[in-house]
Amino acid sequence: MKPALLIVDDDEEIRSQLKWALAGDYDVITAGDRAEAIAAFSQHHPLATLLDLGLPPRPADPDEGFATLTELLNTDRSAKIVMVTGQGEKGHALRAVGEGAYDFLVKPVDIDELKVILKRACHVAQLEREHRDLQQSVNRDGFEGMIGSSPRMNSVFNTIRRVAATNAPVLILGESGTGKEVAAQAIHRQSGRKAGPFIPINCGAIPEMLLESELFGHEKGSFTGAHMQRKGRIESADGGTLFLDEIGELPLALQVKMLRFLQEQTIERVGGRAPIGVDTRVIAATNVDLKKAMTEGAFREDLYYRLAVVNLELPPLRDRHEDIGVLAKSFLRRFAAENGRTALAFSQSALKALETHGWPGNVRELENRIKRGVIMAEGRQVNPGDLELEVATGSAARTLKDAREAAEREIILSALKKSKWKISPAAAQLDISRPTLYELMEKLGIQKPVQSGDGREG
Repeated sequence: MKPALLIVDDDEEIRSQLKWALAGDYDVITAGDRAEAIAAFSQHHPLATLLDLGLPPRPADPDEGFATLTELLNTDRSAKIVMVTGQGEKGHALRAVGEGAYDFLVKPVDIDELKVILKRACHVAQLEREHRDLQQSVNRDGFEGMIGSSPRMNSVFNTIRRVAATNAPVLILGESGTGKEVAAQAIHRQSGRKAGPFIPINCGAIPEMLLESELFGHEKGSFTGAHMQRKGRIESADGGTLFLDEIGELPLALQVKMLRFLQEQTIERVGGRAPIGVDTRVIAATNVDLKKAMTEGAFREDLYYRLAVVNLELPPLRDRHEDIGVLAKSFLRRFAAENGRTALAFSQSALKALETHGWPGNVRELENRIKRGVIMAEGRQVNPGDLELEVATGSAARTLKDAREAAEREIILSALKKSKWKISPAAAQLDISRPTLYELMEKLGIQKPVQSGDGREG
C-alpha cells in the first residue's frame, strides 16, 4: 500500500498538479480549506501533510494556515506537516517549524526537492508509528515489567495477582534467566506492601562466612571487623518484601535460623541476644530441585513447606514461543534508544533466527543477544550474525538429538492432551510406566497446564 499524503491548498490547479506529480508514490488526498483539511486528516491519518500557509477566507494572511497547523498537531502531535510559503515569508516558515511543522518549502515548489522531503518525512512517521504500536503492544501484553501474552504467562500473571493480595510466602521456580526476580518485584508492587522496601539477596553469591551477617545483621564487636552495629537484609525489609534468590544454596545452619524467623517473625543479630521483631513478606526463588535436595539432606523439609505455601513456576522461553517476537522487539526498542539508534529494525532472517533458536539461557540470553545486536549492527538492520545466531534452513540444520527430542515431545504432548493430562492413561497409551513419563516430561520441559477444580489426575 502507498502511504497517504494530504495536500492542503486553496488553489485547485496547484492541488491537481501536485497530485499528478506525486500519485505514483502516494495515495493523495486533497483539501482546499481548514475544515476540509481537518476532516480528511482525521479520516485518512496521512503519514505526511503538505500545508499551504495562505488559506481562505484570508489567503494573504498566515493566520488561517497557522490555525490549521495547530489543529492538525492537536489531533496528532507526531504528524509530519510540511509548510509551503511564498517568497519573503521565511520568518513565517521558521515560526511554523517552531510550532511543530516538520519542514517548509518556498514557492514555487521544486518537485524533486519536495519528493525528497516527503520521503524522509514519511520514513520518520512510519518509524514513529511502529514504535508507538510496539509500545502499546508491550503495555497490552505486559504485566509489571513482565512481557508476554502466551497462555503460560497469562497463568503466571493471574497467580501473581491472587497471591499478591496475601502475606503468604511464595516460592518461585524456574530455570536460570526466566525472570524470577522480576516476578518477585511484580508480587511486591501488586501487594499492600508496595510502599515498603523490596530487599533482594542472592544466597548463592555471598560467601558462607558472610551470609549470616548479611541476612541477620550484627552487633558491634561481634567478630573481627565488626566496628559498628549493622542491620541485615531481613531487618531492612521490615514493612516490605524480602526476596531470597537461589534459596537452595542456603547453608543448613542458616536454614535453621531462617525457619525460626519464618515461624516467630523475630531475628537475633550476630553477637546479639535480644530478639527483634520484623514484619516482612518472604519470597524465595530457586532453579534447583528442592525436593531432590531434601532427599539428599541438603535442604530442610520443614523450611521447604514454610517457603512453598504458594509455588509460582515460570516457564522457559522455549515453552512460550509466541512471546519471543514481542520480547525481542521490546529489548530492541530499549537498547536502540539507549544507543541513539532508533531507526534499527530486525531483518527477516534475524526474526527467523530468533524464532528457531532454542534459548537455553531464556529471557536473559535473549536480552543479551539483542543488546549485542544493537552494538554490532552496521546498517539499519540487525542481522543474525549481529546476534551470533544462525538461520535454520530446515531439518538439515538440526542435530539428530534435536530431531529426536522434538518427535518425542510431539508424541507425548499428543497423548497427554488426548487423556486430558491424566498421567496413567497417557502412559498406557505410550506403553511406558508413569515414572518414565514423568522423567520424559521433566527432560523435555513439558509442564501440566493450570487446571480448574481440584486439579487431580487420574
